[in-house]
This record gives sequence, C-alpha cells and structure tokens, in this order.
Amino acid sequence: MDAARLFAEHHASLFRYLARLTGDADAAADAAQEAFVRMVERPPAPGETRAWLFRVGTNSALEAARTRTRRARLLDARPERAPLGDAPPAPDEALERAERRRAVQAALATLPERDRRILLMREEGFSHREIAEAVGTTTGSVGTMIARALDRLAAALPLDEDDDDADTAD
Repeated sequence: MDAARLFAEHHASLFRYLARLTGDADAAADAAQEAFVRMVERPPAPGETRAWLFRVGTNSALEAARTRTRRARLLDARPERAPLGDAPPAPDEALERAERRRAVQAALATLPERDRRILLMREEGFSHREIAEAVGTTTGSVGTMIARALDRLAAALPLDEDDDDADTAD
C-alpha cells in the first residue's frame, strides 16, 4: 500500500465531504486525518479504499460531533468558561455566501443522516457502487435514493427571491 499516493488521490475529496457533512473545517481535517491513520494501521481490502476512507471519516466525524455535544452540555452549566469567537467579515459578498451556505447546511441538517451522506458523496463524484458500499445498500437502489434525497433537499431549501423575480419577468 502506497499511503502517500492514496493520500494524494483521496484527501482533498474526503476533506470536502467531511467539511460539508460537519460544517466545520477543523473537525473535517481531524476526521480525515483519523481515517488515513487508521488506513495505515489496518488497510482496507483492495478496491474498497475510497469507500472505506469515507466510512471511517464519517464515523470519526460523527463521534467528534457527539463529543462536542457532551462538552456543550457541560459548558451550559458554566457559560463563563465558553471560548469567544471573532466577529464575521463585513463585506456584502461574504455575507451572501455565508447566508447561502447556512441555508444549504440547514436544509441538509433536516435530511436523514443517510440522505446527507448520499448527497455529499455524490457531490464528491462517488460512483453508485461506491455510495452503495459506503452506506450499506445495493447499487441498484442508489439512483432512487439520490433522487429522493434531492427532492427532500429542494423542499427544505428556501426559495431565492431573485429567482422568483426572474420567473415573473418571463
């Protein structure tokens, strides 16, 4: 196993997927690193590397999220111990991007876990076979699952007022 080659091939895609899944670049970096460490310690079967990395990365990210939730509950008891963050940037363009990102993240958060994983893996260019392996289903059902997940995502996204104006101008 050539870990450096596998890292070069899969890290960027795994990181993007995990960043979208978690909404947190630091958590995504940690989960991706954990996936590659585990790959070196206990390599997956040949031909299953990508799906295996995404499954391990997903599990690592979900475990980290559970840990953060437990910590948040502890901090609720003593809010004075919570760290403070910097103010967000002020430019209009950054604000619009942040609003869109929040809207998509909020819509994704309303979806069942399996739908989120399927859509994020699809966005990363996974084949139906790879998605099926990663989520534990049959290859034949992946297309239907993607279509249903996209329908649920579209229903959860708020309509853009600019799009409404463009529709009425026709």
